[in-house]
Order: sequence, then structure tokens, then C-alpha cells
Amino acid sequence: MRYRDRAQAGRELAAVLGKLRDEDALPEPIVLALPRGGAAVAAEVARELPAPLDVLVVRKIGAPHHEEFGVGAITGDEPPLLDGETLAHLGLSAEALAPVVERERRELRRRERRYREGRPPPVLRGRTVIVVDDGLATGSTARAALRHVRGRGPARTVLAVPVGAPDSLDALAAEADLVVCPYRPAVFSSVGQWYDDFGQLTDDDVLDALRGA
Repeated sequence: MRYRDRAQAGRELAAVLGKLRDEDALPEPIVLALPRGGAAVAAEVARELPAPLDVLVVRKIGAPHHEEFGVGAITGDEPPLLDGETLAHLGLSAEALAPVVERERRELRRRERRYREGRPPPVLRGRTVIVVDDGLATGSTARAALRHVRGRGPARTVLAVPVGAPDSLDALAAEADLVVCPYRPAVFSSVGQWYDDFGQLTDDDVLDALRGA
């Protein structure tokens, strides 16, 4: 199974969530996209439910000189959520990552300003908060997002992705009230391998998704 693009993946995911909505399992939903890639998926989910759509900007913390290798993530003004086991394996300390964290926090704030266009963050208390991304590999950004959401008093937290690594999905079961993922391939190397079109999205693409929803 492969998805044609993020829009099609979003429709497949929305169909599963629509069944939960019909069972009254998603009262007062709000959809939070993890941009950039999650915005195109989340827009389809928000239209199907229907539900308000907003963003939750999370930035991966990459290892020095190997930025694609995630060792943690940050969101909002909260301290970085770091993988202690991975840091120990790489011989890294939180202090050594301080310049990386500061750089990513600057980019996080820039994106928040751009995507919100002056809007305040949404009120999550008492709502079913559905966190959506285009896939789940290690789960570091999703874990940071879910902990951020849980600190804001939601009635229920849901992680929803079209495809994910089974081990990572299982590990996040303790972070959310519900994990929804239609496709869990046993052999998983990257999210992009399960899409025919996995082109990088731009800030304008995120804004178009938010405005369209």
C-alpha cells in the first residue's frame, strides 16, 4: 500500500476518524496539524469531521553535524524533550545541544508568527484534540506535541497519522488516549517511502491549507 500524495492520505485517515465521529468517540474535536507536511493531511481531516483546524509547530532537534538524526524536539517555550538513551549512545549532553535548540526555537517562533497571522493559540481545554502529521518514524516530534497538548487540559488527545512505524506507534500509546494509523508496515525506514509524491511543502502551502479548511 502506498499513498498517492498527502491529500489522498488525509482522505484515507479522515475516513477512519469519520467512523469514530459517528460513534461519538470524538466530541468537540479540534485538529492540530504538525507543519509543514501534516498540514495537507490535517486539512482533509478537518473538512471531513468537520472541525476547526490550527497548527502546532514542533521542531526536531538534530544531532550536531547530522541534523536529520533526531535526538529530541521542542514546542512552544517549553524545555526541549530529549532522548536520553540516544544522547548517551552518541556521547552528547544537553549543554552541547544548546546552540541547536536555540536555532530551532528561533525557526519555531518564525513559523508560529507566519502561520498564525496574528491569531492567538487555540483553546484546547475540554476538547478532543486530534494531532495530525503525514507519518510517524521515530515519534520524537509527535511525543513533544502530545505532551504540550496534554498540559492544556484537553478532554481527550488523539494522534492520527496515515502511516507509521509499529514500534514508534506502540511507544506513543502511553502519550495519547487514542492512536489512529491505518497503515503500519512491518518494514519501515522512512515516511516518504510510502508516498508517490512526498515533495517538501512551503510556508505558503501551510497557509493555503489553513485558509482552505
